[in-house]
Amino acid sequence: MAVSMLALAGAAPAAFAQDKEITFINCGDELTAGYADYFAEWEAANPGYKVVPEIVGWGQCQDKVTTLAAAGTPVALAYVGSRTLKQFAQNDLIVPVPMTDEEKAAYYNYVPDTVTFDGTQWGVPVAFSTKALFWNKDLFEEAGLDPDTPPKTWEEKIAFAKQITENTDAAGYGAVAKTFDNTMHQFLHWVYTNDGLVIDADGNITLNSPQVLAALTALRDIIPYSEEGPTAYEQNEVRAIWLDGGVAMIEASVGAALRAEEAGMNWGVAPLPLGPDAKGPGTLLITDALAVFKGTGVEEQAISLAKYITDGERQWDAEMAQGLTPLRPIHSDELVAETPYWKPFLDGIEFGGPEPLFTDYIGLQNTMIEMVQSVVTGAAEPQAALEKAAAELEQYK
Repeated sequence: MAVSMLALAGAAPAAFAQDKEITFINCGDELTAGYADYFAEWEAANPGYKVVPEIVGWGQCQDKVTTLAAAGTPVALAYVGSRTLKQFAQNDLIVPVPMTDEEKAAYYNYVPDTVTFDGTQWGVPVAFSTKALFWNKDLFEEAGLDPDTPPKTWEEKIAFAKQITENTDAAGYGAVAKTFDNTMHQFLHWVYTNDGLVIDADGNITLNSPQVLAALTALRDIIPYSEEGPTAYEQNEVRAIWLDGGVAMIEASVGAALRAEEAGMNWGVAPLPLGPDAKGPGTLLITDALAVFKGTGVEEQAISLAKYITDGERQWDAEMAQGLTPLRPIHSDELVAETPYWKPFLDGIEFGGPEPLFTDYIGLQNTMIEMVQSVVTGAAEPQAALEKAAAELEQYK
């Protein structure tokens, strides 16, 4: 973060937005598909208010939103990572965006949890990501494995990775361990496929548990059969190695399916393999959200706009245009019928878990990355790394 949010609590409130403008920061290279029409529809139903969007690239978006809030000139509505909501809220920078029971029930289970703490919702989910296991069928066959039978358990995944590494020129598994946020995300897939948890609903750190220890140990055990030097690679770089045939198995979002089809690969996709304590298919449930910032004078209208553009069919159309996991199951049966590879991305939601909400999410992220890297490089044993990380997380919750 360019600005520490711990220092933002005393920031002066902004002046009321002029001309009843609802300023909106949209992350990305272009305005989200459909938003121009949705803005016009909402303005027609709410005369006297004008939506003023600004497109900010992914690399600068979060910093700009935070900097404006720190300066006391917040944007009315902004696209943010849901993991930032607790920090924004505790520094009194955003307003609650309450959901009715009906609104919460319309989402897939656990999606509202990604924007909730202390029983209050602090944003409107706007984008959703889940992961599944992709494998290269040609490499499986070359290694003597059934190309149509992916691993269903961690034990099988490690064994398959070993067999592929020993019998082909490729690595068995693409490990993600770079100093980058998705190193934490990828490890959380292991956690949520073994009924693990980082922090519970009461704010207790639960990282140092048998379930998470098993996850960290399994990750350590598969590293000898992964690409060389995994601390040099983040998830998109590992995906590129997979697309080039350099690794046989990766965990990735549905975007990998689109790229594999374009590349003409012989590939498959399945639910993430499960750990010994798993209750069923799991995955990390990552959402981004629309946050309504305090002090603009148009907070109620910004909430109305956020809920409008993310409602039902409008949200579904935006998700399909972007290749995102749907937040609601309104057309999921039809989606799977038309495009079967979507099924594992939806099946994993039932026993998935949200990105942990911490007051200092950068502290959380750095602690988790350091823990993973220490085990991946052999600098620490899983139990010692877990104990150290759990103790450090106390200061960030």
